[in-house]
Amino acid sequence: MKNIMHIKPIGTVSNIDGAQCIELNSPFKDGLTNIDGFSHLQVIWWGHLFEGEEYRSHVVAEKPYKKGPGRIGVFATRSPVRPNPLLITNIKVDHIDFKQGIIYTPYIDAEEGTPILDIKPYNKGERIRDCTVPEWCAHWPEWDEDSAHFNWQDEFNF
Repeated sequence: MKNIMHIKPIGTVSNIDGAQCIELNSPFKDGLTNIDGFSHLQVIWWGHLFEGEEYRSHVVAEKPYKKGPGRIGVFATRSPVRPNPLLITNIKVDHIDFKQGIIYTPYIDAEEGTPILDIKPYNKGERIRDCTVPEWCAHWPEWDEDSAHFNWQDEFNF
C-alpha cells in the first residue's frame, strides 16, 4: 500500500520593503486569530530548493561538520538535503498585520518564495531541561538568540 500525502502551502516567505516576513494565503489568515502575545513561532516549511531526486536520495553525508565525525546520517543533521525536505525553524515575531495576514520577523532561515506548510506557537513548556548532544557539536550556542553571532562558517564543510 502506497501512502499518498496531500500537502498544501498556507503561505510563502517574502521580503517586503527589506523586512523578512511570512505572507499567508487568504484562506488561512483567520488562523492568526489570538496568536498575538506569542513572541516566537515555529514555522514548518518545504525546502523547495532541494526537491530533486538527487537531493532526496541522500541519507549519509561525508564530513559535513569540520569538528564532526567523518560520516553522518541525514537524521543527525539539520540539512535541507533529506528524503523529504520538510524543515522547521523558530522565528521571533516583530509584529503581525492581521488584516493582510503577514507575520514580520527579523530573520528566517528560508529563502524568499519558500512554501510555508504550518505555523505553531512556541511554548516555554517545549524546552528540554536535560538535553544532551554529541561532543562534536556541544560548543554550539545553547540559545537561539546566540546563533546569530556564532561563527557557523567554522563549523561546516560546505
